[in-house]
Amino acid sequence: MSEDLLERLQRNALVSCGVMAAAAVVIARDWRAGAAVLGGGLLIATSFLSIRGGFDRRRARRAVLIIAGRYALLAFLAYVMIARLRLPPLGLMAGASSIVAAALVEALRLLWTKKTT
Repeated sequence: MSEDLLERLQRNALVSCGVMAAAAVVIARDWRAGAAVLGGGLLIATSFLSIRGGFDRRRARRAVLIIAGRYALLAFLAYVMIARLRLPPLGLMAGASSIVAAALVEALRLLWTKKTT
């Protein structure tokens, strides 16, 4: 993937997460709904950045341990957000889907540029 595409994907995910968080606050009339969406966005951003970092094949064992550690951290953060902070799980899922919304925007952009050329 080109760096431009990844940067656009990150930017679009950030914008979609913010829009969904604002919509959640307005619809639910509770700031915790927006916080849940932002928490889900934080989880997916952590996951995206860890995958984007990749790893060097020469140090595959170390890379696997690092990736496993990152996903253990993600699981812990999700537990804290759901069990301790009592954030709504649907809000977390909405925030985590912000990367999907960003990918949809990029796919539509690609289809639009192909039709115009």
